[in-house]
Amino acid sequence: MPTIQFDNRAHELQPEESVLECLLRNGHIIPNSCRAGACQACLVRSTSGTPPTLSSQSLKSTLSSQGYFLSCICRPDIDLHVELAGAGVRVPAKVASIAALSHDVALVRIKAPTGFEYRAGQYVTLIRPDGLARSYSIASLPTSIEDTLDLHVRRIPRGAFSNWLHDEARPGDPIQLQGPAGSCFYADTPPEQPMLLAGTGTGLAPLFGILQDALRHGHSGPIWLFHGALTSQGLYLREELQALAEQHPNFRYVAAVLNHLSPEPNDNIQIGLLADVIAQAHPKLKGWRGFVCGDPGIVGTLKMKFFLAGMPSREIFADAFLLSASTA
Repeated sequence: MPTIQFDNRAHELQPEESVLECLLRNGHIIPNSCRAGACQACLVRSTSGTPPTLSSQSLKSTLSSQGYFLSCICRPDIDLHVELAGAGVRVPAKVASIAALSHDVALVRIKAPTGFEYRAGQYVTLIRPDGLARSYSIASLPTSIEDTLDLHVRRIPRGAFSNWLHDEARPGDPIQLQGPAGSCFYADTPPEQPMLLAGTGTGLAPLFGILQDALRHGHSGPIWLFHGALTSQGLYLREELQALAEQHPNFRYVAAVLNHLSPEPNDNIQIGLLADVIAQAHPKLKGWRGFVCGDPGIVGTLKMKFFLAGMPSREIFADAFLLSASTA
């Protein structure tokens, strides 16, 4: 079996084992989260040996050309010498502030290095000093004079990272920042093209960033944002979104819940599956551009529904939220 050389130690891969699994099994601290090749937290670099193409094809060419690859999906058939991703890939940052957005969602503001480049709607990976890593979407615009990023973090039961941010992290705590990544952002969109933004839970974070970016660029076409949750308690930023709808005649905000026992007559909450609420408002989507974020199952359903309603697949941009492979 191939051998993985890391930190002056050699480890033999077991059958069907990934590089990440091998290193973790042998006691090394390797940042990781989704273990599905999506979050890019497990990025490492090969200093000797060429990893399989699959493990680096989703990376920027500037990274793959330097030997970087995703260790969670790398199952090599040759020996590799591996090191952790270094400067230029992960940068030092700090927790700037933490505030509640709802009963289980916090607004976590991260102080990034000056000049950190990103697009609203992309995601970054936060890495604690102990190597624990999680990815979160960016809800803010890259115009802050303090170089801060706004992230919406939902408390996950037994979630090691989310509970740390909610209960233990304090302003000034050091953290590493990796990224950005993801294709959900406002770019190259004709200003008159109708836009449909849909998401569940904290899938609202990237959509909120995309919405602000579109309005900042003077998007003149219709913009509809649909946010879904199990109950009204799972909705947040309602007042901010309703205020934006009042300020911009081309923007409409619709909230939808599955369980709402006593809806108020004027609370502007639809009841039903998010896909059904969208289909009722927009049965035909030819000519529209769509952005979908949130639970992977719902993202998959909405992408299919949008396509069947006439939205070309090239106009559907989606980032599904994957839970981490391990919890506290």
